[in-house]
Amino acid sequence: MKLPNLAGSAFDLSGYTLGAPQRSGVLTVLPLFGQDCPGSFVPPLTGLKLSQVRGYGNMELTNGAAEGVAIVPLHMGYIQDGAQNHCLCRSGFLGAGQKLMFEDACCVQEAQSGYLEGREQWFFILPLGLREEALTLRGVTNYTKLWKGIERLNAQVGLPPRGHLEQIVSRQRAALNPYQSRFELLTGQIGALFFLGASLVGIEVAPTSAYFAEVWMPLVCFCYGVSALYAERRDKREAGPPVPFPALSLAEVRTQLARSRRERQEQALAWLNDLPAEQYAIKEEERYGNLRLHTLQGKNFAGQLVEVIEPSLVSQRIEEGLPLMLRRLFGARAPEQSATEEKHLAYLSLFARAEYLARIGM
Repeated sequence: MKLPNLAGSAFDLSGYTLGAPQRSGVLTVLPLFGQDCPGSFVPPLTGLKLSQVRGYGNMELTNGAAEGVAIVPLHMGYIQDGAQNHCLCRSGFLGAGQKLMFEDACCVQEAQSGYLEGREQWFFILPLGLREEALTLRGVTNYTKLWKGIERLNAQVGLPPRGHLEQIVSRQRAALNPYQSRFELLTGQIGALFFLGASLVGIEVAPTSAYFAEVWMPLVCFCYGVSALYAERRDKREAGPPVPFPALSLAEVRTQLARSRRERQEQALAWLNDLPAEQYAIKEEERYGNLRLHTLQGKNFAGQLVEVIEPSLVSQRIEEGLPLMLRRLFGARAPEQSATEEKHLAYLSLFARAEYLARIGM
């Protein structure tokens, strides 16, 4: 299933295809498939390590791989018992063996002392309702900067209004972890589109399927799963068992299953085609070799993307029809070459903004 143009010229998803929709409760996931991006990229769980926190709001990561670039997942964070939990407000690059101190990280546990250590290396991605605020606060060196937002989110989901994200990420893990099993990570999957109800709320694309496999659980459980869980609790419509097909034979089951999948695909395409056109303001944030990190800001969506820039020499013909050898023999100037750029999407994390989420009742 081919993707419609979702972003104009901001980024190109035409090389990707959609898999069959998966749905549980209010959350629908469309798997995304494509070729691994050219180059060597380090997966975020096995390759990236939290090495230290040097004072609150400063979080150092290490790319421990012998080769390959690590693209830091947007809004990744770490939680440990007895330590002040932190998360990042932006993405970034780490070369092989490189350490990088993020000085604009934020604490996500208001009344807790102690520093994170190089242990318990599982990570989360910020819940959807906090991502726009966190992205806006990138570059701001104030470790308390997200506490008010966390208070609001906790109040929205019926928890004590405190600047403690672990009230959701840690204490609700028994309810959030099942999203990992409700939605199947497929072989070769390189990304996903996330819907709440009939509304697209996120597009996540990784440089490789190995990378996406390691960011899948933090996304489906902690980022988008939080919104789905509390929408279902609020509306008292938690996911129940699937309705069986009224089939009398195995052949009828197969026929009805194929029809059901086709109808879901058509429904998902209708949701995508109904999306309003989105124009993005694009700001380059960082460069690493031929990689470019950009921030996107649209009316309904925001996020960050990484592009691979590859030069392509295009010959400009001079004196149409004159053979190159004759020009050389008679001293004519050789064809001029101008450098153009070919761009390949390596990473994308695009999420619904707060006003859009409010309009769709999330």
